Amino acid sequence: MGKLSIIMFSGTMDKFIPLGVLSSAASALGDEVNIFVTGFALLGFMKEKKPLPFPDEFKDMAPALEEGMKRTNTKSWYDMLKEAKESGNVKIYVCSLMASIFNLSKNDLDPIVDDIVGATTFLTQAENGMVLFI
Repeated sequence: MGKLSIIMFSGTMDKFIPLGVLSSAASALGDEVNIFVTGFALLGFMKEKKPLPFPDEFKDMAPALEEGMKRTNTKSWYDMLKEAKESGNVKIYVCSLMASIFNLSKNDLDPIVDDIVGATTFLTQAENGMVLFI
């Protein structure tokens, strides 16, 4: 594939798990991975962590999912992403417009975030690769 770019918009746990899995898999294949965090996904990338919610339609299934992840020793989305970043193939960017709207600076963000950039910068980086919207 060569390059995977993910636009991460959702702020719910059911979307963060695939972010970790896909980033980890693409990184393991040696692909470049660029993640553009915008919208309510910013919740998962704040320095001060708060539990990410499950959508109402999945709340009843959340305990079984969490138990199954423990039973199978599945890493959290964050640990998967952090491990993928250690390969050097993964970059995480926060949308500058959303950072401005919420009055956030890089100091407010988890250290896993590489930079705050505009949509134009991200789209340039995503050129000639696969783009997913989560």
